[in-house]
Amino acid sequence: MYGKKTVRVATDVGGTFTDLVYFENDSATGEQTIRTAKVDTTPPNFAQGVLNVIRKADVSLENVDFLAHGTTVVINALTERRGVKTGLITTQGFRDVLEIARANRPDYFNLKWVKPAPFVPRYLRREVAGRLHTNGQERQPLELAQIAEIIEAFRADNVQAIAICLLHAYANPAHEQAVLAEVHRLWPQVSVVASHQITREWREYERSSTTVLSAYVQPIAARYLDDLACGLRDNGYKAPLYIMQSNCGVDSVEHARETPITMVESGPASGFWAAAELGRLIDEPNLLGLDIGGTTAKCALIRNGQVSIKTDYWIERNRINAGYPIMVPVVDLVEIGNGGGSIAWVDDFDKLHVGPQSAGAVPGPVAYGNGGTQITTTDANLILGRINPDYFCGGDVVADLPAVSRGLDALGQRLQLPVDEIARGIVRLANDNMVNALKLVSLSRGHDPRELTLMAFGGGGAMHAVALAQELGVKKVIVPRSASVFSAWGMTLSDLRRDLFINRFVETTQLHNLEQAQLFLAGLTCSAREQFVDEAVAPTQVELLVHCKLRYQNQEHSVEVTLNPDERLDADWPAIEQRFHSLYEQHYTYCLQAPVEIIGFHLVAVAQIGKLAPQALPVSGRMVSEACKGTRRVDYAQDGIHQASLYDYDLLEPLMTFFGPAIVEDAGTTVVVHPGNRVDVDRLGNLHILING
Repeated sequence: MYGKKTVRVATDVGGTFTDLVYFENDSATGEQTIRTAKVDTTPPNFAQGVLNVIRKADVSLENVDFLAHGTTVVINALTERRGVKTGLITTQGFRDVLEIARANRPDYFNLKWVKPAPFVPRYLRREVAGRLHTNGQERQPLELAQIAEIIEAFRADNVQAIAICLLHAYANPAHEQAVLAEVHRLWPQVSVVASHQITREWREYERSSTTVLSAYVQPIAARYLDDLACGLRDNGYKAPLYIMQSNCGVDSVEHARETPITMVESGPASGFWAAAELGRLIDEPNLLGLDIGGTTAKCALIRNGQVSIKTDYWIERNRINAGYPIMVPVVDLVEIGNGGGSIAWVDDFDKLHVGPQSAGAVPGPVAYGNGGTQITTTDANLILGRINPDYFCGGDVVADLPAVSRGLDALGQRLQLPVDEIARGIVRLANDNMVNALKLVSLSRGHDPRELTLMAFGGGGAMHAVALAQELGVKKVIVPRSASVFSAWGMTLSDLRRDLFINRFVETTQLHNLEQAQLFLAGLTCSAREQFVDEAVAPTQVELLVHCKLRYQNQEHSVEVTLNPDERLDADWPAIEQRFHSLYEQHYTYCLQAPVEIIGFHLVAVAQIGKLAPQALPVSGRMVSEACKGTRRVDYAQDGIHQASLYDYDLLEPLMTFFGPAIVEDAGTTVVVHPGNRVDVDRLGNLHILING
């Protein structure tokens, strides 16, 4: 602490922009200061963009008590194939697990379909003799003497990272630990990771893929985190550096450096965590979260104030690509290639498409004037009057309207349609793509969107939210006050968090089995509490949430049932089983009269690190008319063209109410309010848009 002020800063590196939120609390006066900033992301030197946004926000790092950071460096290294040359050590007879993968061929009728190439070619996949049983007992001793020959071959092939994934290590990591120690002894300089350090769940292909992908990016991520930490220290930062994880919590930079694959979706995770936290503050626990950035749109379901965390995560998975699994705790989200920078294009059959290709930060949308020639969703919104050309990017950029008109005219000539129809078509196509994604996290999982509230954030979220809500039947849209930097804002509200997934098969028909499972679970909870010892957090300060993974007998997949505090498997099994039946029916529309099995546990360990809660904004008595700065002709597509009132978001304050058609503008986002919608400003400055009809 420095005096009576507590300062928390969060930075979020996205595909297009790098965002910052500065949060200062004066305990003596009770005053809070919040500042935000946004700069272009600076690939490949992402750390430079972080330093740039800190300078732009005029942050004195020596006065900062807490700094959290979210980044796309891991997912970018994977999707752009910028990792290092990686070797795999696996159990004898299992070197081709990566090649065989799963029989989930997506493009089923394509006779020329090619399976995605594994990240480790076959000649770099080596085997070691030794075998464990599924219960962890040793069936064949480990032949450690073989490791020396494998290491020699890896050295000759210029391998930079090694992944170790042995059969059934989730049940007993002893063989993996021995191989890991031997690799460290023979080659101390090489980057190496073993599967038990990342995941303790079964499924050999998924574990192998996760370990390989983690090893593939580990040197890249370690170098990035080291550069970032050094840059911050050189500029005066003295407090601990925390890294946002994909499970909606932050972790120490040291721990993140060891297993960087846990950062694969750190930015989106913090946004949905922020939505859950804000929902609890304003009594909106059931939400559809929608994050629209420059490159992608992401959505997730929040029920009872909780974000769902799963380990069934895949990268590059789409209708023609099977993708690659990563078995780490990741917020349960759907991501599509539709953002403000998504490119509109015409196929060989003269059909208009939007995305997934993006103009990114450079050259960006045509309106940026950076040499871009391909029309994007942002350009279409600009030409329809939704975005103010005189306040483009907060006034930092002069919108190149002539270039946008030329680009739309070229598309119009190709499709033989007027420019305004092309622009409407682009926006409607983008909206259709986003509606489908929102349905995947709501309707497809047994939740009626009409019973949920849509919370929209990111630079483009508020631009499309009302149209999406109207399509889904959602009755209310909430736009957070710091919507354009909401993911960074979420990091300032995050706690230290670790998710532990571990398999444990239990037949529940015998009380003795349940008693043994309860003893096992008690040991897990003690272990989970002790994980934060290195961060100087006492076990008594750690909060635990326990989920039991259940399935019907012999089924393939499971449903998570949350255990109530002090609930025991042996004493309270009938109530737990009944909740499973109800959840199963919600997911799959039916339930069975069949025995239920436990296949594992999911423990969430959370240690609070003094997060700050936002305070209500002051009310000056200003009239809402004083926040209105004029009118503009706006094309609302299916809702027609209207003369919309323009509002300055910075001048809106609690208790204000106004009606659409309206546009609310701030430096980072534009809120499109359709005709007939009512807008209420809550005590924190968030906009509540009530959908008409």
